[in-house]
Amino acid sequence: MNITSIRHKLTGWTKPIIKLIAKTGISPNMITLISFILGIGAAVLFAFAYYLPGAILLAVSGFFDLTDGGVARINNRKSRFGAFIDWIADKYIDGIVLLGIGLSCFVATPWYLAHVPLPTVVYVAAAGAAVIGSIMNTFIKPVAYAEIGFQGKENGKITDPLEGVGFFGRPETFILLILGGLTGFIWIAVLIIAVCTNISAIQRIIYLWKKYGKEPELPDGEKDADVRVNGKNHTIPEEK
Repeated sequence: MNITSIRHKLTGWTKPIIKLIAKTGISPNMITLISFILGIGAAVLFAFAYYLPGAILLAVSGFFDLTDGGVARINNRKSRFGAFIDWIADKYIDGIVLLGIGLSCFVATPWYLAHVPLPTVVYVAAAGAAVIGSIMNTFIKPVAYAEIGFQGKENGKITDPLEGVGFFGRPETFILLILGGLTGFIWIAVLIIAVCTNISAIQRIIYLWKKYGKEPELPDGEKDADVRVNGKNHTIPEEK
């Protein structure tokens, strides 16, 4: 169980705002670009140890990230490239924000660690572990599509083979970074992210191993047409 698996229950409050944004005629890709620029701005602020304004900017970036898909649906402007570029922008923001926080250790020492003489390498290692965990946690899903051959679809959209698997994902990371920046405990947040994202990635690997570990590799050119969607077997017809 994670926030992503219950996202539809938590984002209902955004619908009226999404409708207002959709009426402006702004394109979903432009919203993605705005979210990306704000995320980069947050990373720069974090790098200079301006944690509070950085957290506020990151929260605004996250809000815009929540709206682009809804605007695309309302205005009937959904596209494969739009979904792709949104996903890529998210990964860049994740990595650059954590990198920015890592660089802040050269600018300032957190007040709650002022009496604990930790070498700079410890801060860099914590930020690096958080980056690795965040990347691994998200890239396991596309690998499941590409290498395992998962092709389940619902309402024309590819389903998530790891829905609800792993207790810590991108929303949890975002929330912790925002809370850490607002309260000043940003490095505590980074440490929690470093531990939890990697544990969550291991959970996903174990899940896929248990589900597909005993299945033989398919010959080149063949795909597994039988998949499970919401606990039921489905056969995906070949595209013509």
